[in-house]
Formats: sequence, structure tokens, C-alpha cells
Amino acid sequence: MLEEVGARREASGWVPARGRACADGVGRDGRGRSARGAIILAGYWRYLARERGLAESTICRYERVARLFLGDHELGGELVLQRLSAADVSGFLARECPKRTVSGARDLVAELRPLLRYLHVAGLISLPLRWAVPGVADLRDRSLPRGLEPATVAKLLRSCDRRRTVGRRDYALLLVMVRLGLRVGEVAALQLDDLDWRAGEMLIHGKGNRQDRLPMPVDVGEALVGYLRRRQTIDCRRAFLTARAPAGPLSASAIKAVVRAACVRAGVAPVGAHRLRHTAATQMLRAGASLPEIAQVLRHRKLETTAIYAKVDREALLGLARPWLGGAA
Repeated sequence: MLEEVGARREASGWVPARGRACADGVGRDGRGRSARGAIILAGYWRYLARERGLAESTICRYERVARLFLGDHELGGELVLQRLSAADVSGFLARECPKRTVSGARDLVAELRPLLRYLHVAGLISLPLRWAVPGVADLRDRSLPRGLEPATVAKLLRSCDRRRTVGRRDYALLLVMVRLGLRVGEVAALQLDDLDWRAGEMLIHGKGNRQDRLPMPVDVGEALVGYLRRRQTIDCRRAFLTARAPAGPLSASAIKAVVRAACVRAGVAPVGAHRLRHTAATQMLRAGASLPEIAQVLRHRKLETTAIYAKVDREALLGLARPWLGGAA
């Protein structure tokens, strides 16, 4: 599907609307862009879809970095890549990384490497410059993942007025995230056909086009039924819809806004939607689930990603602590 889109875009010299609106662009011709830059972007899209198997939302992020980097290498309105060097890559990162947070700089680095790999594979540059992209110090394992306390979760859920359709939607949405640890993109992608009521399971469309089935807890199922009975009847199979007309699928950014609004209503400190995923993991750990079991629910590809949650199991860590040599402190 995505590779077909990329092929059509390449044939038409397509550049996305967001790219045309960017001040730096990828070159200029009579239509406001270089034809070569448009072909490179369309080919890159097809490469990411076909060779890497990435989701469309991920490809769009990679494409934004590609436009920014390619726009940095124009001369006289034309895209020039033949003389691209490691120093050019370092200079680009030296300018762009200070404008971002540590997380943003890490994303920029991760999203630049595939472009350089593609340019080399496609014969557009002579050197494999992805090796010239340095790493960004990873500070994620230096702090504990911060899940919410049960009392805070209860306040968030109570803040949803379930006498109204929007309240039932927000309640179901929050409960799905805090009980199953779904990412915002996975909640947004949830379809009515993904809910297997007979088997008591949900089909989750995860990162990298991965699909997994998770058991549907009873309280989650009841919350979903309560919302779906009131949900607008429109020609849209997405589970969660916008509350205002015209009704349509709820986006990932809108789901983040739902979490922020719930914090305001509940009178608790604002938290990001991903904290609900951390909360699901820490609750499972406190209930006695093993790390492999938590990894299955969170759908981590590597157990090392889940191992960070071992840090929050203070009771288990106390059993590993050695006695202080000087006696009781």
C-alpha cells in the first residue's frame, strides 16, 4: 500500500504539502521545488515503506528530517549531493541538535541515518555517511520510570463525566491506556473490527506495522461497551471519534490533549500520555508479574527495554541489598 503511494509520488514529482510550506524546502523550480529533490523524497518514501516496513506516521517524521537535511545542500536553487562529506553531516547536526531537547536530538540522529543509508544505496552519494552520524548520550536508564499512584489514576478516571458521551469516551480511552499500556498511536489506530468480544481480545496495531492480540480486561470491555453504545453512527470504523461535528477519528495529538484535560479536571499535576504506559507496567510489577510477562503486554521487542522497570520494584531490590559493614545506619 505505502510503496504504491511512493511510486505514484515519484512518478508525479510529488512533494508533500507540509514540505511545500517549509521555508527551507529542497530546492526551487517554477513550482517552488527542484524536480530532483522531489524524486529523491518520493524514492526515499518508497524505500522506507518497502525495505524498512515503517508505518506512514513514522515515514512522515523521517521525511521531515530529510527535507531539512536536503534543503541544507542547495546551490543556486539546485540540490547538490555529489560532494557531500562527513563534515557536512557533522555541521548539520551541530546546528540542529542545540535547538532540541536531548530526546529531540536523539530522534533527529535516528531519523537522519536512514536517509544517508538510502542516498548511498541509491548511488546518490559515494560514501556510506551514516557512519558519520554520532550517537547522543542516552540518559533514559539514569532515572526511574515514573508511573502514577493508584490514587492519582482514580482521580483521572473519576474526572470523566460518564453521563455524557464524551465522558464515556475519555473514560474508556484512559482505562485502555492505563490497564494495557497502549501508546497513543495504538489507541488512535484501534478499529471496531479489532475488538473480538467473543474471544475477549483486542488486536493492537503497533510500531513497525506489528500486530498483536491482547486480552481485554473485564473493566476495559465494560468501559468500551458503555462508550460504543453512545458513539456517533458514522461511516468510520475507528473506535474513538471526535466529540464535535463533523465527527471523525480521534488523532494521536487529540488523545494527548484528552490526557492533559483529565489532569486539569482532576486537579493533579499535568502528565504526558506515555506516563500511563509506565503506570500499566508498574502496576503489573506490583501485582507480581514477571518482566517477560510485562514485555509481552507492552510488546517490547527486547527484554532489555522492559528491564528498566526492575528498578521500581523496591521490595525485590531490598532483598538484594548487602548489610552495611558498619552496622545499622
